[in-house]
Amino acid sequence: MALPGLRGRFCTSDLRGVAAAIRSSCSSLTSGRRRVNGVDLYYERTGGGKHAVLLLPGALGSTKTDFGPQLKSLNKERFTVVGWDPRGYGQSRPPNRNFPPDFFDRDAKDAVDLMTALGFGRFSLLGWSDGGITALVAAARNPGLINKLVVWGTNAFVSQQDLKLYEAVRDVSSWSPRMRQPMEEMYGAQVFAETWEAWVDGIAQFAHRPGGSICMDLVPLISCPTLILHGEKDPMVPGVHPQYLLKHIRGSRLHLMPEGKHNIHLRYADEFNKLVEDFLEE
Repeated sequence: MALPGLRGRFCTSDLRGVAAAIRSSCSSLTSGRRRVNGVDLYYERTGGGKHAVLLLPGALGSTKTDFGPQLKSLNKERFTVVGWDPRGYGQSRPPNRNFPPDFFDRDAKDAVDLMTALGFGRFSLLGWSDGGITALVAAARNPGLINKLVVWGTNAFVSQQDLKLYEAVRDVSSWSPRMRQPMEEMYGAQVFAETWEAWVDGIAQFAHRPGGSICMDLVPLISCPTLILHGEKDPMVPGVHPQYLLKHIRGSRLHLMPEGKHNIHLRYADEFNKLVEDFLEE
């Protein structure tokens, strides 16, 4: 039947078609590059919700390798989800990636400036591993722009124990083929191995700072609602790190996943996505 006021113009099947088209437009994935701070940054975007969310990948990671389940399944009607490749990673090359002492600050500025360039006045951050560190820095430095913060597999300092963990995985030839494959497909085997070794050296430099600080001075400045997630079997980030963040980020909360390792957002994607959506919508 036709709706009142639209009699003779649209039938029910027409309206279903319009609704389907709207849903399709909300769920479609678009990609592009935006010139930010002298670099062409690659990004992917999906959803049409009012709440904008930026996904920040881990070391050498990209939107393609790190966030498939989030780009696919986070609610497209409530959120606009943006994934990006930090400079020197993934499809944001050139330039080649390097690791100066301020590389997390550089990534944080790039991330915020990219979202601003894309037209988002306020947005939330979802940061994994190195991307979580970048998100901590960005939230501390831009309190007026960040709605909410979610981090996992993230540390604000580098301890001697952490150094041993990094050195143990320096040689990528010791990794399983399953772990190497996506990175070798993205970078090529030689570039991946060289860039990963440069990352190990880059993250190790923080151990020479007082307390091994990466961003310990900034963490107490974070004022937005913050959710810290942690896999209790994470082989790369010991439990002392989420506890430190919980203690020093005012009003933050911590959710532990007993069987989780480093990639809880991939291994337990449905549970992870539900936790994140509920937190963002509070």
